[in-house]
Amino acid sequence: MAYVRYIDRTTEDYLRQGYETPYKWAHHETAPFTKLKKPLAESKVGLIGTSEVAVRFDTETEENPIVEEDFRGIYTIPADTPTEKLYSRTASFDRHATHLDDPNAYYPIDRLREAVADGRVGGMPDRVLGAYNNYSQRKVLEQEAPKALQFCREEGVDALIMVPV
Repeated sequence: MAYVRYIDRTTEDYLRQGYETPYKWAHHETAPFTKLKKPLAESKVGLIGTSEVAVRFDTETEENPIVEEDFRGIYTIPADTPTEKLYSRTASFDRHATHLDDPNAYYPIDRLREAVADGRVGGMPDRVLGAYNNYSQRKVLEQEAPKALQFCREEGVDALIMVPV
């Protein structure tokens, strides 16, 4: 099995596009993780991914929940959206190394639902999060992360599964 070397490929892609310096990967000496205050089986667990997950157009729905006024930011999707209606609109993946046919490969909503149903997780919020691909570390730190944190606090989320793509 050959592994996809994303850091190498991203570096090469930036150089190929004419950037003088390669992409600068985020690096933190300490990770801002916090221990759970209660067991996972009693915790509400949220989900956020950068796969630009969307809901296929549904004629019975008045609006597509992925539409946001602050495009390239954080958005919500109803957590009870059927998995077969989810897909990724992203174009930033290696089409020769993988595919986006299974939403759970990049947005494990069914695994989270199963964990709730099995009692391994206490619950999940009514909405889950998505984040548009954004290559600005400053914008993520100053705008998007605070918006996601605010959502989590408003929804009573105790832990968050983060799925970068």
